[in-house]
Amino acid sequence: MFKNVVAVGAGAVGSYYGGLLARAGVPITLIARPAHVDAINNNGLFLDTTTFKETVRVKATADMSAVKGADLVLLCVKTLDTVSAAREAKAQMNTDAVMISMQNGVDNADRIKEELGFDVISAAVYVAASVPQPGVVKHTGRGELVIGGDFPESLLKAIAEMFTAAGMPCTISAALPQQMWTKLIMNCTYNAQCALTACSYGTLVSDPGAVQNMMIIVDECIAVAKAKGIILDPADIKDRVLKLGPSMPATLSSTYQDLAKGKLTEIDSLNGYIAAQGQRHGVPTPLNTAMHALVRLRETRKPA
Repeated sequence: MFKNVVAVGAGAVGSYYGGLLARAGVPITLIARPAHVDAINNNGLFLDTTTFKETVRVKATADMSAVKGADLVLLCVKTLDTVSAAREAKAQMNTDAVMISMQNGVDNADRIKEELGFDVISAAVYVAASVPQPGVVKHTGRGELVIGGDFPESLLKAIAEMFTAAGMPCTISAALPQQMWTKLIMNCTYNAQCALTACSYGTLVSDPGAVQNMMIIVDECIAVAKAKGIILDPADIKDRVLKLGPSMPATLSSTYQDLAKGKLTEIDSLNGYIAAQGQRHGVPTPLNTAMHALVRLRETRKPA
C-alpha cells in the first residue's frame, strides 16, 4: 500500500525500524544527521540485532525535502523536537500523506494537533536500540509496536501488516492510551535510574533499592494517570516492570545514551511529564520529581 516511506529523525529507533523495512523491500528514506547519512550512503546501514547481523542498503539524507512525495512519514525525533520537526515535515507532505509518532512520551500527537492542527497516529514503540557509531544500529531487545486511534481501520491494518511482514510485530489496540501510558511508566522506572547510575537494566532490577524506587515511581505514575482518566492495573504494570530488566539485561537507557554524548535528554517527557501533570492535578510525585531534577542537573555536566 505504501509506495514511499520516510523516517524523520532516524537515530536509533528510526534507523532500526527503517533498516528492517528496507531489508524487507519497503521503499524508505532515512532523514538523519550528516555523519550517520554519510556512513549509510558510503557503506550501508549495519544492523547488529539480537537475531542477525547484516548490512542493508537504504536511502539516507539530511534534507527534509525528502518528505516530498511520501505517503507515510515515521516521526522518530526526540520529544524536544516534536513540533518543530513535524512542522517542517508537514510543509513538505502531500495532503493525503499520513504521519506516525514513534516517540517516547504520551502527548506528542496532542501537541502536534494543538500546534499544527493535523492528526497524527500514535504508536507505542517497544525497542532497545542505540547508534554506537555512524552507520551502525545496535539492537538489544524487543521491537514490537502497538498502534490505534480514530483512523480508518484499513489504514491501521496496512501499517500493522507492513511492520509485521518486516519482522516487527505490530498490533492494533482499542486501548492505545493505556498502552502508551504503560510504555511511559516503563521508561520512568528505568531511564533516569540507568542514566544516573550507568547501570544496565539487568543490574537495576537485581538491586533491592532500585526496585523499591521503581515500585514507588509506578505508584506515582498510576495515580497521575487515574487523575487524567487513564485506568491502569497496578499489579500488571509492576509485573511488566520487573520482567523488563531480565528480558534485556544489557540495555542502557536512551537517557543514559544522551547524557553520555553530552546531549539534552527527553526527561521532560518522562519523569518530568509525570511531575508536571501531578502538580496540575494535585497528585504528589516526589520521586518522579526528584528523578527529573537530577537528570536535568546531570545534563549540565559535559561527558568525560
